Amino acid sequence: MTEMTEQQVRDEVRAFLSQNWDPNRSLIEWRNILVDSGWGAAHYPKEWLGKGLSAAMSLVVDDVFREFEAIGAARMGIRTLAGATILNHGSDMHKRKFLRGILTGEETWCQLFSEPGSGSDLAGAATRADFKDGKWVINGQKVWTTSAHHAHFGLLLARTDWDAVKHKGLSYFIIDMHQPGVDVHQLKQMNGHASFNQVFITDAIIEPEFQVGELGEGWKVATTTLMHERRGADGARRYEQKINRPERIYQEYNEEVDHLLAPYIWYPQRTGRVDLLIEHAKAAGRYGDPAVRQEIAKVLGMAKAAEWTARRARAAQSQGKPQGPEGSIGKLAASHVARAANRVHTMIAGPNAMLTGDDSWMDGTIAEILVSTPAISIAGGTDEIQRNIISERILQMPKELRTDTDRPFREVPRNQVG
Repeated sequence: MTEMTEQQVRDEVRAFLSQNWDPNRSLIEWRNILVDSGWGAAHYPKEWLGKGLSAAMSLVVDDVFREFEAIGAARMGIRTLAGATILNHGSDMHKRKFLRGILTGEETWCQLFSEPGSGSDLAGAATRADFKDGKWVINGQKVWTTSAHHAHFGLLLARTDWDAVKHKGLSYFIIDMHQPGVDVHQLKQMNGHASFNQVFITDAIIEPEFQVGELGEGWKVATTTLMHERRGADGARRYEQKINRPERIYQEYNEEVDHLLAPYIWYPQRTGRVDLLIEHAKAAGRYGDPAVRQEIAKVLGMAKAAEWTARRARAAQSQGKPQGPEGSIGKLAASHVARAANRVHTMIAGPNAMLTGDDSWMDGTIAEILVSTPAISIAGGTDEIQRNIISERILQMPKELRTDTDRPFREVPRNQVG
């Protein structure tokens, strides 16, 4: 069947909003109407609350929503990764049970991948999933889990077969975060925020129908989640903005933004804040310094090149191409840009870059950049992991020598925690 033209999409979305958009509705009431219409996630299949449109046409839908200042489906946080993963690998039951709550914003999610004993070696996850009395019993520890403190559900990677090689013994689950045995503790960061959590799981229960994908295919499913995450970490991430209008729906939406984006408010600083370089140089009286100007020009050039790379990735997505290693290129580029911008901000501010508090330089923003940029080289897979992906999948270079992929996981030496 031929896809709708851009004009057809615009006309249909305008007609729908003209008939249904009312800013005096409650946010949840409106989003349920929106989800039922298919326009809340137009890129979802028609049988699963969407319109079956391409990613490019979904951007057209977003454009019309902006014309009306209409609120769209919920997109903040890990829920978008959950939706993409469930659409790709979930059962019909998963889609019926979870997609609506993801799109209306009534249910929030977290991603339970990283562990303190395996670092960036995701395939080294040692959280156990043992099948007992017809149910999965989960024991282990996860860390760096954003929003776990208010999540309803988690995307969990756990080991179901200790006699398989490391990449083959993992399975993927959806876990209820509010059940007994799931203990969440927030972690205080050196930049003063507490976005991340460590999660202790002790004899938590998962019913077998909440396994995602086949037994032992957890690595394959997790790769889908990570590729979507990395594509969103290319430096072009859009952050939801509050809307300064008095109607009920905007007030409820602003409350949602405050609540769900609280863990992410420092994320612009981890990108290095390229956008502040010129402003910073002028405020410090160093805009005429040829050395400073040269370094700013270098960073602006790097940022523009990274933006073009990100646009290529989004163009591939808009054409319906599967998630690929281009996300790793964008993520690695974002890390380089952030570190370069960090160095230039420090060059401009000198010792003042280390000041925090009320009398700090640019209200503490520069100091926050200084201690936040290391995060972008770690979150979503370290720079080293991205280089391996690029070298092996794009440049077709030989894989690095490994000693832990050809024997049962129980025989693989592992870091000990505690």
